[in-house]
Amino acid sequence: MSLAPQELENSASKYAAEAIRLDSQGSRGMAIQSYQRAIEALVKLVQIYPDYKLNKVYMERANAYQNRIKALQMSHGIEDEERPTPIEGSEKPVNGNGKGSAPPSAKAGNVETLKADFDDLVMKDKPKVSWEEVIGLDDAKRAIRESISYPMKRPDLFPLGWPRGILLYGPPGCGKTLLAAAAAAEIDGYFINVDAASMMSKWLGEAEKNISKLFKMARSLNEKENVPVLLFIDEIDSLLGQRNGEVGGEVRVKNQFLTEMDGINGKSKESQLYIIGATNKPWSLEAGFLRRFQKRIYVTLPDNASRTNLFSQYTKPLNTENVLRIEELAKITDGYSASDVKDICQSVQLRVVNELFESGKAMETGATTRPIGTNDFKEILKNRKPSVSVDMIRAYMRWSDQYKAL
Repeated sequence: MSLAPQELENSASKYAAEAIRLDSQGSRGMAIQSYQRAIEALVKLVQIYPDYKLNKVYMERANAYQNRIKALQMSHGIEDEERPTPIEGSEKPVNGNGKGSAPPSAKAGNVETLKADFDDLVMKDKPKVSWEEVIGLDDAKRAIRESISYPMKRPDLFPLGWPRGILLYGPPGCGKTLLAAAAAAEIDGYFINVDAASMMSKWLGEAEKNISKLFKMARSLNEKENVPVLLFIDEIDSLLGQRNGEVGGEVRVKNQFLTEMDGINGKSKESQLYIIGATNKPWSLEAGFLRRFQKRIYVTLPDNASRTNLFSQYTKPLNTENVLRIEELAKITDGYSASDVKDICQSVQLRVVNELFESGKAMETGATTRPIGTNDFKEILKNRKPSVSVDMIRAYMRWSDQYKAL
């Protein structure tokens, strides 16, 4: 494999670190030169590998460095013609949330470092979700309870310990996050929710640091507060997936995650720290990481009974006809995900609300929508197809035959 991507990334990292150091020391002219060199390395990387997954991240970094250059030039009266031209394809920098971000400012020789705010990457909470809210998925609920709920209640029944790593895989919109939250709620533990794609920081060298911070925070909550902690990492394939032409940053992130996982699995058998990874693309995960997830659970599409329950749940707050045939709706939505069912109910509600507004009576006192009937759902379903294809389901089943571990 060519080392060009890794060399360019390392070069950009070196120039960026040098620029920040010079910036903090007040050497603005030299800092600007180093920022520009970092930008050039990142732009070259994007040009050479136009289809690379991290190109958006690299351009965000380049935009941030260029904004810092502009801030330095403006603060010292440098004329417009001396300022660098905008990076092609982007008008303003964006932060990790997709919003515009102000350029960093230097204060008393101390420059704000260009890095993602770790606190914005994680959500720490004690969820209030019951197992009753997880419709269907009985096999998945049983497997999670065996690994998390039961050991918490009776650890003495598990002389060989219990699994700390659980992988939830399956089509999108089928309740993987809800499953993990319900497990955390049952053991009255912390639920740390992380989007793995966000952990691939937009700042050079920050991704592996974020992984280290994440596990350190989870261990601290578990040990110092003596509270169970469930670390849920969504889209974990963004961290642990197989890729061609990996650059150095991705390799370091994987190694860091592997080290942290091995540390948790090797801890005392009394530890109450769990890692739950979720993915819609299990086949992209490297085989070396699969054994760290002792439980690998297929979160399937809802069956007929589950769809019936979902339609009952989502139509309950709506104004419906007394003869709404929910069982019929469940049958004709075979192959739809749980989120598809919710979207269908929402679309039907939007349909009758739109009718009310178009009639001109929406703002009249006491005006309300007409009752929703079965035919309204059928009309919506004419233009609403399942979000999961048959080919995708076959792919999940083939992978399950090889790797499922309930």
